[in-house]
Amino acid sequence: MSDTGLSRFLGGSPAQVVLRLVFISFVVGIILSALNLDPLDLVHMTINFFERLWNMGFHAIGRLGNYLVVGAIVVVPIWLVSRILSMGRSR
Repeated sequence: MSDTGLSRFLGGSPAQVVLRLVFISFVVGIILSALNLDPLDLVHMTINFFERLWNMGFHAIGRLGNYLVVGAIVVVPIWLVSRILSMGRSR
């Protein structure tokens, strides 16, 4: 009973799954060696990718903040003058 549950979980008999994993691992190892890639290099490249993505996100937020301040320098005084002028008209 547990053998069929294990086979269902693994996607085949345990021996077949082990043989498939060994074969695929061998092929992937050959490809990575041909490309001169080390699994730790892949981990470091992935971490660097997410760090750059993270930093770009905060840089973009900083740029949006700069746009907000520059726009506010123009918009807030115009709004303030228009409010002051509208107060004079309503009286």
